Amino acid sequence: MRIFTIGYEGATVAEVIAALTAAGVDRVIDVRALPLSRRPGFSKTSLAAGLAEAGIGYVHLKALGTPKPGRDAAKKGDVATLRSVYAGQLELPEAQAQAAVMLDLARAVPSALLCFERDPCHCHRTLLLAAVGAGCEVVDLVA
Repeated sequence: MRIFTIGYEGATVAEVIAALTAAGVDRVIDVRALPLSRRPGFSKTSLAAGLAEAGIGYVHLKALGTPKPGRDAAKKGDVATLRSVYAGQLELPEAQAQAAVMLDLARAVPSALLCFERDPCHCHRTLLLAAVGAGCEVVDLVA
């Protein structure tokens, strides 16, 4: 199974949609704890609407997001703390349940995990797939 990932940092909604469309993505799985953004068009409601106009589905899986201490660490470039905080998040029953949902969704149609961080090496979506995506081919898209 192939799972795409994309970060919208520095991109417009149009650029993200173009990258998703070019890759053949049919669904975005938003893995942000807080699906809000200061960047126009990237908050949950407006993002879902923009994706729908392009024929791309949208699902938000809150429990797969990074808790505030992990987000703060990521902003500072403290990957070790991000890894530690996120590992704890993934131990929670609701995160485990949503990880199973994520994998089922990705099996059904080509899907992309979406978060803010442009560089997947500094983002929890890479940690998520390393923890639960055994056997998945991961393709990181750039908008």
